[in-house]
Amino acid sequence: MADLSLDLCGVKLKNPIIAASGTFGFGREYDELYDIGQLGGISVKGLSLLPRTGNPPSRIAETPSGMLNSVGLQNPGVESFIENDLPWLLTKNVAVIANITGTSVEQYVQMAERLAGTGVHLLEMNISCPNVHEGGVAFGVKPESVYAITKAVKAAAKQPLIVKLTPNVSDITENALAAEEAGANAISMINTLTGIAVDTNKRKMVLANNTGGLSGPAVRPVALCMVWQSAKKVHIPIIGMGGIETGEDAAAFMLCGAKAVMVGTANFTDPFACPRIIRELDAYCDRQKVRSRNWLGRWWSIEQILRINADARCASVFYVMSLFFTRKKTAPSERKLSSEMRLKMSYSI
Repeated sequence: MADLSLDLCGVKLKNPIIAASGTFGFGREYDELYDIGQLGGISVKGLSLLPRTGNPPSRIAETPSGMLNSVGLQNPGVESFIENDLPWLLTKNVAVIANITGTSVEQYVQMAERLAGTGVHLLEMNISCPNVHEGGVAFGVKPESVYAITKAVKAAAKQPLIVKLTPNVSDITENALAAEEAGANAISMINTLTGIAVDTNKRKMVLANNTGGLSGPAVRPVALCMVWQSAKKVHIPIIGMGGIETGEDAAAFMLCGAKAVMVGTANFTDPFACPRIIRELDAYCDRQKVRSRNWLGRWWSIEQILRINADARCASVFYVMSLFFTRKKTAPSERKLSSEMRLKMSYSI
């Protein structure tokens, strides 16, 4: 049994599996099915300064290997969360991540100030929202705006700050670097990809808001690529998300550089997805003879494995050539490869 615990920005998590914001509510419904205290963390439903009713229906559309949502960040507001939901959540022995949204830098700053000292363990800032002072362009599109809002909120926040990045950009690594330079403690990626669904019989859009956010297994290859690219650039922790359905999916994100993962859409198709993924990740580690979650992630990134493979191939070639050219009769003990060489050669198979 592997040790899946980790330290995320100074907060102890039992394991790297976090329920993603917008798919888990405040955890009450899922706690009726299983003890949510077994999760690493919960990123609660996106919170705004004032209550929001969200977009008109229809707001959900099923797609091949995924779903489109245009809920519109419906939520009861931060005051209701602090008064009615947070006290209950803090009894569940799970890391509580408050996901905050807004339409101006000032709103984000006020949210961070209001949540200071409330017992929330981490803040996750959703910057895919439109900035009303910049013509409705999302905060997370340009590195300059990512830097500005991260710096402002970080100055007001008392908890470690996670910046949630949108994939709807030309180069997500630039925004990851901007968040890091502005003082973010971690980044989470990816948020949903923009898409539409068309009802060809009615000859109209399926979603009342026309566009929605695509999530689910269909986005996983994109998410893995963006996590891998960003992990090569930044030095702060990355929380990976995007179509995770199994323990091996979670391991794939960690092999690409993520320190933890968030599970979202899978909760809709399987309400027991999070605890199942924890068990599957543990079983995967046992099969791989990995003693700790830390043996995944950057320490055993894909680049390192490829580098080990290359070193092993070179070592194998030089060893065989030396035997061929020297034609020296060696004792059996001299023919044995060192344990280190055997490890390297095993990775080349």
